[in-house]
Amino acid sequence: MTKKITTLLFDLDGTLINTNELIIATFQATLQEFMPEKTFTREDILPFIGPPITETFANLYPEKADEMVSYYRAYTNEHHDELILEYDGVYEAIRALSEEDYKLAIVSTKIYDTVMRGLKVMGLDKFFQLVIGFDQVQAAKPDPEGINMALTLLNALPDEAIMIGDNYHDILAGKNAGVKTAGVAWSIKGEAFLNEYKPDYMLHSMGDLIEIVREEED
Repeated sequence: MTKKITTLLFDLDGTLINTNELIIATFQATLQEFMPEKTFTREDILPFIGPPITETFANLYPEKADEMVSYYRAYTNEHHDELILEYDGVYEAIRALSEEDYKLAIVSTKIYDTVMRGLKVMGLDKFFQLVIGFDQVQAAKPDPEGINMALTLLNALPDEAIMIGDNYHDILAGKNAGVKTAGVAWSIKGEAFLNEYKPDYMLHSMGDLIEIVREEED
């Protein structure tokens, strides 16, 4: 029996691992350090979640962008393990998909080493054949470069793949690459926000993905 979907591409932050508090705390610390005259609320920071930090800081403070990126990454490195959390059911679902021989990959806007650290802390690294970080592509999501690279390296066709993520960048990148897309309802930005970008599926638990790919079998 041939599976219609053979390849599952995942975002990391907010999709497989709950890094929301780490990201928010890191942005707060960085912005306080470099822009103390301004006040950024939690709600102000939410739009910063998803795009590459290089892009965010270049827009906020071009003259200090490189320093802010360095500070941000140092803070993340120091506080990473204590602030990340797991989402219920993710480990079990990813293990099940791996055991059923789906090709699993990460396409993230985080740099490769930080992605791997998060996967290892959560015990997920052993399930993924491929990880593509921000430092391995020329253009970040919603550009399809990372997804296209993953498909090539995994020897998969677009109509055999699905991109799963918590942000509009993930959905648009999937559409731009010609793959199916799935949003996650546990996104910090909310299910209604993601639905505006019309993903093919909306997951209310990672277990939903198992049912979707099984139903897609011929």
